[in-house]
Amino acid sequence: MALQTLEVADRFMRYVQIDTQSDPNSTNFPSTDKQKNLSELLVKELLSFGIEDAQLDAHGYVMATIPANIPETIMQLNTKPLPVICFCAHVDTAPDCSGTNVKPILHQNYDGQDIVLPDDASQIISSKDYPYLKSFIGEAIITASGKTLLGGDDKAGVTIIMEMAKYLMENKSIAHGPVKILFTPDEEVGRGTEHLDLKKLGADYGYTLDGGALGSFEMETFSADYLVLHIEGVIAHPGAAKGVMQNAIKVAGEIMAALPKHEWCPEYTEDRMGFIHPNHIEGGTEKARIEFLVRDFDTPKLKEHANRLLEIAQGVIYSNPDFSKVKLRMEITEQYRNMREVIDQHPLIVERAIKAYEKANIKPIITPIRGGTDGSRMSFMGLPTPNIFTGMQAIHSKHEWIGVRDMLKAVEVLVNLVEIN
Repeated sequence: MALQTLEVADRFMRYVQIDTQSDPNSTNFPSTDKQKNLSELLVKELLSFGIEDAQLDAHGYVMATIPANIPETIMQLNTKPLPVICFCAHVDTAPDCSGTNVKPILHQNYDGQDIVLPDDASQIISSKDYPYLKSFIGEAIITASGKTLLGGDDKAGVTIIMEMAKYLMENKSIAHGPVKILFTPDEEVGRGTEHLDLKKLGADYGYTLDGGALGSFEMETFSADYLVLHIEGVIAHPGAAKGVMQNAIKVAGEIMAALPKHEWCPEYTEDRMGFIHPNHIEGGTEKARIEFLVRDFDTPKLKEHANRLLEIAQGVIYSNPDFSKVKLRMEITEQYRNMREVIDQHPLIVERAIKAYEKANIKPIITPIRGGTDGSRMSFMGLPTPNIFTGMQAIHSKHEWIGVRDMLKAVEVLVNLVEIN
């Protein structure tokens, strides 16, 4: 494919400089208006490619169609309608690390040495910490400058889809069916599909571009719930609190202390192990709340994790006479489910992806995601959507980096996926 490293790198570096960080505490949709700044640019560029229906809707979704390009000879051989394939990426970046004033740095011909980021010399990207770096010696990689994340998650996916769109529009000899493009907001705060109209999108199945190293193909995610423990204590004036006050903050602290220290948490789990992760705590003497992420690949185990947590919390309260009047309530909200439950019903989607990888001389590495994607929700909404690699590394951190070669290979995979041979 006639894709140039510097052109792809330039597009990516332009996109990451636009601040699109989402906000988990916002009730708006999208959660931040600034996400639309990139979305509006994407629409303009898609229109400039000659894609006539590119548009940004009121909810911040970008949708566009690359029309089918099928010679009459091929049309006569296809008695069934060609599937409509969608490629999806999200424009927002994670709230975990600043996305303001991102300064991307292109490292041409990476020499294999530690990379000291110029705006904060304490931020060092080393192949010792990131062994995948070793495969890019002599290649081009991109980092941030040390004070922000880079934004490869998921502007790498956005870049890859845009490069694919431009390539198809410029190379009319490539025979393909209709291709849908979708860019979503708020994926990082778990709301990326909240207002998505799949009927309007009109695709048969899709692929998200939101994966990591070259060759990774993911059709299995965590199932996820969001759990809140509500603690109601007894308040009294501190000067007259003896025998009366039952402090909700202290109850919360005791519950946190009672959680397992070396198991059942992100710090000590890997592969297919599930966990409970306390990620926010707030409150006062009268009321407190602890928020948890509950994750497992086996959906029924989410309930088991919740029951275990409730038993621990109740044990703290019932075993302590100082908490005799404390009230405890658990609230559970479903977030997303393991996409494999849907993908397994559509094996052709996986087969086509694997063939596209192999045609690009890439060995597929099928692994589960210890997380979720927009594809998790879309799969259960009726659009089966596994996940394709982009090359992003060390995401959500100041050490984030990406190899340009991986983005180029991902573009090649997408073209292979849609091309009719």
